[in-house]
Amino acid sequence: MGFPKRQPRPWLLLSMLIWLHPGLSLELISYRPQISAWDLEGKVTATTFSLAQPRCVFDGPAAASDTIWLVVAFSNASSGFQNPQTLAEIPASPHLLSDGYYMTMPLFLHQLPCEDPEGGSGGIPVLRVGNDVGCSQQPYCNAPLPCPGPYRVKFLLMDASGSPKAETQWSEPIALQKGKAPGSIDTWPGRRSGCMIVISSVLSSLAGLLLLAFLAASTVRFSSLWWPEEAPEQLRIGSFMGKRYTTHHIPPSEAATLPMGCEPYLDPLPSLSP
Repeated sequence: MGFPKRQPRPWLLLSMLIWLHPGLSLELISYRPQISAWDLEGKVTATTFSLAQPRCVFDGPAAASDTIWLVVAFSNASSGFQNPQTLAEIPASPHLLSDGYYMTMPLFLHQLPCEDPEGGSGGIPVLRVGNDVGCSQQPYCNAPLPCPGPYRVKFLLMDASGSPKAETQWSEPIALQKGKAPGSIDTWPGRRSGCMIVISSVLSSLAGLLLLAFLAASTVRFSSLWWPEEAPEQLRIGSFMGKRYTTHHIPPSEAATLPMGCEPYLDPLPSLSP
């Protein structure tokens, strides 16, 4: 008679698997990071892209001392990323070119409130990946991305000791903008829209009319300096022209001096004495 055969205990096997593979104890959150839906200029540039903040995503499993990390990886290297088990194993931005991934932008739960940022909570509306040009956030620098990618990102929740607790799904591939070579830019006017050509023609005509008006005004204003008018003869310095006129009706011949004794007789003035 042998010993009764014991049935395997599933919970014991599961505990052993979790102990051997800590990654199996992670809580997978059904959230996929994506480019911000805010109407912003330059959400995706040649070296950066802007993500929507994971607000209210980690409220359940996160504690006040836990840290939310952003994992950035090349699209073809995201499947090979292994979650670090300690703070010392966190890959920094220089590992991107060698390993294909890195972690950056550690945030606490209070920095990602559930309130809408438009409601006045004061939180930043986006997470801009690659925005730290001077690499001020050491050692986990949010350095500009070195190439167009494409990239995938996910959020990883870690406790104070560096042990992972929860993670989100990987994002869809995110490709950066590519600059154009100067020689590849088409400058032929025939490929421009008719509206653009009309506007350019009108502006050029207005500019020509303004230039002609300015030249005409300048010519009239300074013409007196270029061709000074001749002063009238009466106003010349050193010359004088008088006008001859007759003081009374007596002809000049009769107005001559009379001989002595022929002066016209004038009545004496009446005397006023008594």
